[in-house]
Amino acid sequence: MDQYVYTFPLPGKFKEAVSCNEDGSYTILIRDDLPREEQLRAYAHALRHIRGNDFEKDDVQEIEKDAHKGGAGRV
Repeated sequence: MDQYVYTFPLPGKFKEAVSCNEDGSYTILIRDDLPREEQLRAYAHALRHIRGNDFEKDDVQEIEKDAHKGGAGRV
């Protein structure tokens, strides 16, 4: 899976954002002012969304619940 990862000044309390691109690749934005270890956990969280096929689901609460089942920092 192709992915493009960038650090970026995300608004509010968002630690990461991930989107599926038209070509099937993914863009992951990681909050730029987080400590490096927290950025790595945010990246792992984004990967769980990708691997969980969350872009095909509708229920945001269920998506987040499933993404957090893996534990903090697990990939």
